[in-house]
Amino acid sequence: MTKGVNTREIILAILMETTSQREYSHAVIGNTLEKYQFLEKKERAFINKTSEGTMEYLLLLDYIISQYAAVPVSKMKPVIRNILRFSVYQLKFMDHVPARAVCNEAVKLTQKKGFHNLKNFVNGVLRNIARNLDTIIYPDEEIDEIRYLSIMYSVPEWIVIKWLKAYSYMTVKAVLESFLNRKGTSIRVNTGKIAPDKLAELFDREQIRWEQGKYLPYAMKITGYDYLKKMEAFQKGYFYVQDSSSMLAAEIASPQKGNICIDVCASPGGKSIHLAQLLENTGLVVARDISEKKTDTIKENVRRMDAANIRVEVQDATVLVRESVEKADIVIADLPCSGLGVIGKKTDIKYRLNPQKIKELIKIQREILSIVHKYVKKGGTLIYSTCTICEEENLENVKWFLENFPFILETIDPYISEDLRSETTKEGYIQLLPGIHDTDGFFIARLKRLD
Repeated sequence: MTKGVNTREIILAILMETTSQREYSHAVIGNTLEKYQFLEKKERAFINKTSEGTMEYLLLLDYIISQYAAVPVSKMKPVIRNILRFSVYQLKFMDHVPARAVCNEAVKLTQKKGFHNLKNFVNGVLRNIARNLDTIIYPDEEIDEIRYLSIMYSVPEWIVIKWLKAYSYMTVKAVLESFLNRKGTSIRVNTGKIAPDKLAELFDREQIRWEQGKYLPYAMKITGYDYLKKMEAFQKGYFYVQDSSSMLAAEIASPQKGNICIDVCASPGGKSIHLAQLLENTGLVVARDISEKKTDTIKENVRRMDAANIRVEVQDATVLVRESVEKADIVIADLPCSGLGVIGKKTDIKYRLNPQKIKELIKIQREILSIVHKYVKKGGTLIYSTCTICEEENLENVKWFLENFPFILETIDPYISEDLRSETTKEGYIQLLPGIHDTDGFFIARLKRLD
């Protein structure tokens, strides 16, 4: 262990900040690892795995703790609750960490945080769990499918119920399993700077593991790197971190040379940059978002990727820009959504949402669509997309839109690989499901404005 640094104390700090709901866990973990770049790769990996894993399995960990603690988990001091959580995560999922070490380190950290009177409580709960870990009784899948999925995959029951209404039990189970499986980092090769095979050679030299993406020739997945921003290929703008589902949005938009494109909710800029590169530096992409913080992120990515034909603007998508009316060949409306398709990357989304928030999001989505469709030229294209798998945010929004505005769905089959084609893609939309497709959960619809 690096002298003067207690990795478990760092993990506790991450969990305290995350569970206070001030920040999402992926952002807190990322900022923390950036701060502690000087730590050995093994220590950074331990911090990352334990923090992420604890947040992923929060409901399961609380379920286990509740069986061996006299005090309800919800009534515990937040520090004690989080020490127990990440300690139980180590006991259950990290066989290489001895149970004795887990218990001892938890007791030390309890004392260090000023809870001397609770050290015996922490020690007793953890040692009891360690002794009985293999005999814990979990919800029975045969008796209560909802309870089983909720606890074993740590997803609130209301989400499980919602998805079971839309998809089969085995589909929902596959989605939930996919969220918990580590798949590597999805990237889009900047083909304007480097060919995919040349980037693969560079990864080989740097001992970074890679594999070809399933649906697009310039999509890859990488693993085995230490700190992404230190990678030569990242610094030179040879790739952009982006899921294949998001790449498909630009492919389905199918921009032609000279097109004017408006991306109304563009941060962090992936789709805008992709459109610009597909335009081969012709035409124009207007990348808009609601704040300078968001547009600064877009600008940073535009600079790194050397995208020349992008104009970045601060603009609230719910406010009409009269100068843009009927000026765009393509409008990308990748709108704020529940994010339930990317739980695998933004774990604590599932704990923060509730049905009322989804209703509020749908209202915002429809408000934005009622404005931004006006930017599309007659005969032009509107791409509606979200990173969720909730029908009311996706297909139901499309049906509402078609009932109220002069657009029709247009087949997306010419723009996607054969193994993605289906009856719905022929109609003009696709619902990508993690565990079923090799992507995040994502929805894309191609809408054509009538003359």
